[in-house]
Amino acid sequence: MTEVRRPMAAQGAGRGRGDRPLAALVPAGAGAAALAAVAYIGLVDPGEPGHYPPCPFLMLTGLYCPGCGTLRAVHALAHGDPVTAFGLNPLVVALIPFVVWWWGRWLAGALRGRPWPAVRVRPVLLWIGLAGVLAYWVVRNLPFAAYLAP
Repeated sequence: MTEVRRPMAAQGAGRGRGDRPLAALVPAGAGAAALAAVAYIGLVDPGEPGHYPPCPFLMLTGLYCPGCGTLRAVHALAHGDPVTAFGLNPLVVALIPFVVWWWGRWLAGALRGRPWPAVRVRPVLLWIGLAGVLAYWVVRNLPFAAYLAP
């Protein structure tokens, strides 16, 4: 009997099942690095001066950038205080579930042998997200939205 051979595309471009755990090392390493960073921020209080550099945009302009308050928000989350974290940077706290979901999809895709990127996003959604971040950046510096300041 003759052996039936599948085309290379059907074989996953030469990747066997044994390569899948190796492909998962990248998202697993990224997740481990993120957890290590959160642990470090949880141990070293960003509210105490001298541990982290100040925001260059805030230093130059006196205005808050979309990331201002992120270190203190992550510190609060690491200590189990989501209300304080949301008060410091609501955008980052709102984006964390999406980032965790995206990372999970990335890891699952790598385990299934799917190439990077594991998540495809329509360009219009990226533009909407960018517009949202820019709107947040502007509004958090306006007097009527002082509650958005860190």
